[in-house]
Amino acid sequence: MYKPTIGLEIHAELKTQTKMFCACLNNPDEEEPNKNICPVCMAHPGTLPVINKEAVKKVLLVGTALGANLADYTEFDRKNYFYPDIPKGYQLSQYKHPLVSGGALLNVEITRVHLEEDTARSQHVGDKSLVDYNRAGVPLMELVTEPVIHDAETAGAFARELQLLLRTLGAGEANMEKGEMRVEANISISKDSSLGTKVEVKNLNSFRSVERAICYEVARQTALLEKGEKVVQETRGWDEQKQVTFSQRKKESSHDYRYFPDPDLPKLVLSEIPEFSSEALKKELPELPEQKRERYLALGFLQAQDVEQFIGDAELANLFDRAAEELQESSMIKTLANFILNDIAGQRKKDATWPLPSVDLIVEVVKKYSAGELASPQAKSSILSGSVATMADTSELPSVVAKIIDAYPQVVADYKSGKQAALQFLVGQGMKETKGSANPAVLREAFLKVLG
Repeated sequence: MYKPTIGLEIHAELKTQTKMFCACLNNPDEEEPNKNICPVCMAHPGTLPVINKEAVKKVLLVGTALGANLADYTEFDRKNYFYPDIPKGYQLSQYKHPLVSGGALLNVEITRVHLEEDTARSQHVGDKSLVDYNRAGVPLMELVTEPVIHDAETAGAFARELQLLLRTLGAGEANMEKGEMRVEANISISKDSSLGTKVEVKNLNSFRSVERAICYEVARQTALLEKGEKVVQETRGWDEQKQVTFSQRKKESSHDYRYFPDPDLPKLVLSEIPEFSSEALKKELPELPEQKRERYLALGFLQAQDVEQFIGDAELANLFDRAAEELQESSMIKTLANFILNDIAGQRKKDATWPLPSVDLIVEVVKKYSAGELASPQAKSSILSGSVATMADTSELPSVVAKIIDAYPQVVADYKSGKQAALQFLVGQGMKETKGSANPAVLREAFLKVLG
């Protein structure tokens, strides 16, 4: 039986105003090719890069959230390779002195987190290759895990949690479909505790692709070894259509890139920058996903999938937290959660542009619903319309009550003989008759007035 060992390398574009080493706009949604470029990010002779302070800070915040070690001394290196998406002929990255080392997420140990610049985007149209340099020079965080993952599910869960963390910190949106977060998996198999031959799988642009590529690669390597063949150390791609990996090139070693410190960028001693101190960074940390998860589960009535829905949608979570603070009572907070997770989340799924109701409105609706002053349809209508529904017209209730009493003489007799549940049945039939528009408390009083 072969044991898989997996390590992940995850690149995530950082959410900054400008690029990593120049003043060009960092706009991932720019559709016009080669608009956000300048002599610096296009490597014109004589230009000099300048370090983006905000990008450095965002990586340090990630490291703080991971409980990692933050570097005191750090520097940028030139990673040399030649490809059309690298204007300079080298990529500015970090090699021996990363900003962050150690730490963990979901009990997966982290090797390092460093900062570099992104490459341009290549497009192949027919027999032509086009390059859009808008992305070239965008701040890019690279996180490398230790080879301690042993199944595809854990790898997928780690990548999802990292995306949540980046969004919570405001470090990046990490939308995989936009290429803002890219995952590479290093996979090997062995029958003992030693590591087998490592294969790196690139081009994983969704969490499902990460999991499926790992499963496929483990099966492929197992089949090779079972036939007495060897696994070749190489870089492979992932074919989403065929659901298979395919060979791309032999895997390079670090010496192939001829790393050396960049002479145009200053060395950084972070202890000389007050806002980069551990104490200052910890004060800026918001409530992290795992902390929020524990707080929601402690309420006792939210299911795991409900908790993840809140954690994954900051606007819904914020609405819930602020309204819950106003309501305080557990029963009302439970009602609040149901309205948000079902009615509000459902409406947002239908219409992403639909504005969320105000905290004041949803608090009023929950209070009136809990007091029996609003039926469920009225409460839902109030939330979706943005104004609290008025009490239904009571002038028709006597005729409704009379109709129900005539239709269920045996139930009326049961009530008069002392069975209180019979009254609730009659009220339920009245609600059906009014299509939910009646106020259940008022309807109950109308039955009692007739039945005595």
